Amino acid sequence: MNKPLLFSLFLVCLLQWSCTDQCTETRKYKRFSPVTVSLAEIRQGVRTETSRDLINPGKIYTKGNYLFINEMKEGLHIVDNTNPSAPKMISFIKIPGNGDMAVRGNILYADSYSDLVAFDISNPLDVKEISREKEVFPSGMFDGVSWFLNTTTGAINDQKVDIVTETRKVSCENANNSWWGGGIWFDRAAFSSAAAPSNGSSGQGQAGSMARFALYDKYLYTVGQNEMLLFDISTPSKPARSTKISIGWGIETIFPYRDKLFIGSTTGMFIYDNSNPEKPERLSTFQHAMSCDPVVVTDNRAYVTLRSGTTCNRGLNQLDVIDITDLRSPRLLKSYPMQNPHGLGVDYPNLYLCEGTHGLKSLNVANDFDVKQIQHLTGMDAYDVIPLANKTLMMVGKDGLYQFDISNPSNLRQLSKIPVKRLDI
Repeated sequence: MNKPLLFSLFLVCLLQWSCTDQCTETRKYKRFSPVTVSLAEIRQGVRTETSRDLINPGKIYTKGNYLFINEMKEGLHIVDNTNPSAPKMISFIKIPGNGDMAVRGNILYADSYSDLVAFDISNPLDVKEISREKEVFPSGMFDGVSWFLNTTTGAINDQKVDIVTETRKVSCENANNSWWGGGIWFDRAAFSSAAAPSNGSSGQGQAGSMARFALYDKYLYTVGQNEMLLFDISTPSKPARSTKISIGWGIETIFPYRDKLFIGSTTGMFIYDNSNPEKPERLSTFQHAMSCDPVVVTDNRAYVTLRSGTTCNRGLNQLDVIDITDLRSPRLLKSYPMQNPHGLGVDYPNLYLCEGTHGLKSLNVANDFDVKQIQHLTGMDAYDVIPLANKTLMMVGKDGLYQFDISNPSNLRQLSKIPVKRLDI
């Protein structure tokens, strides 16, 4: 081989080695590992424990002086919130596969993967399981990760999610390109709620815009990915499976308002007449582009947030104001661009909107065509809110549970924070 050719090959190799040596790239992603858990093990795992730190908080629910915070897939924290400035973690209900809850009187209803479990919470330090409807939920999703019931094996097929950070050397010219052969890019998926007005039932708590459980009359309504399942709770301690209603794919949330049900999905909002609580009747569908979609309602207005995310990455990031004067023909009034809206709660004329990693926004919605942002709190993760009648706002996010005094909606005052022990991101 002649010397010029050898020199050229050496120069090419040197350049390639130099780039690879000098450039590195660090990525954070979710790694999924299959997990199979027997139903027997899940059911034996339910118990009351001493209070524990928040690790991975999910949905929130309030009833009287108590606050319930979901620890995703693990169970429920019970918090004495008599003084919102100094909330006290008092106990933890271990419920494998828990994601949603609802409370009426002293009965707490919670999912445990495929089962619906009723608890007596009259003594929050010693919560007791009192009944269970088995294998009523065939599948579900936690933070964008699906699970399903295998009736043949009597087990739940789920996935363990680990947050992995890796650094490797890459070609300088490809340093900004995706290089993972496995895993899935990490994205802050949805998990939220916001306050649901009382429907007149005594002793009922408040959930929110991202909840999948709702109470009305003598029924508990639950929504799955494509259907609504009703449970008769005329005997509160013994919920009994009742009607099943097919809705459509991509169902995410349910929000009861007066004698109507507003159901959010990845493709639109469904409105149901619930004047006959045993057989809700669909009135209309408001369609939008593919996007994650919680909804809250007050009087003749519905407020819907559309968000891009793990399960709806073709979505928009905006707030829609919808006229529902005619429930059979909802009409979009105006859309407002947002950053990455999650849960929301309305305390008219104010709307409180979670922007994920971008914080919490306080909006004045008195004028449909001129919604004004009156405050934006940053430096916090905002996933879900519940505005209460006593002018207290509860907000949960990846970094903890916040409470604010909202007497002045343009100057929210933080009352307290229950921080998480550890952040994965």
